[in-house]
Amino acid sequence: MTQLISVEHHDAVAVITLQRSDKKNALSIALRDEVSSAIDAIVDQVAVKVIVITGAGDTFSAGFDLTEFRTDDREHHERLWASSDRFHHAVLRCALPTIAAVNGPALAGGFDLAVLCDLRVASRTATFAHVEHAWSDVVYRPLRDLIGGGHARELVLTGRSVDVDEALSLGLVNRVAEPERLLDATFELAHRIAEGPRDALVRTKSKIVAAAAIDPSTRTLDL
Repeated sequence: MTQLISVEHHDAVAVITLQRSDKKNALSIALRDEVSSAIDAIVDQVAVKVIVITGAGDTFSAGFDLTEFRTDDREHHERLWASSDRFHHAVLRCALPTIAAVNGPALAGGFDLAVLCDLRVASRTATFAHVEHAWSDVVYRPLRDLIGGGHARELVLTGRSVDVDEALSLGLVNRVAEPERLLDATFELAHRIAEGPRDALVRTKSKIVAAAAIDPSTRTLDL
């Protein structure tokens, strides 16, 4: 069976790596479910204080696997959206601080994944775009909460690409690193966060989740 994600531990930091580089880390149902389950399992490990999510290869994630939409099977679509809802809430409502190490393009659902994390460290090769605006409505609210309504509306309505310099100026990313230093820069940030007591980090994260004011029953399509 192909490994869809890997999980590594670096002291108090757990790293989830998307392992579909041949598919630009497209977020299939199976991959989303593995990420959701990994987050649940990691949160239960008392030694972990921070979770990093990144992608293998040169793409963070190209978004949902569109091949899975090419069917009219009702049960399949119910599973697809149930997986989507679980995945988005697993990241958004994770009890521990999360950092996206954006190693390349973050497109559509990959853009959402980066935005749903608490912080973002981006490689110089990273770009962000809601390319799905051409055929679908776009997840809006988490992006609006991050960069403000004016900028978010432009990005979700036009689908235009944002490079790392603009992303930094918008507050979309927190730090930028050369590709070969991306994980080092991410670990520097993660370990600084991990200096705090775990219980205090959990309480602070609960405030962040509460401030998002997104009910856990909210469907992905309504975000």
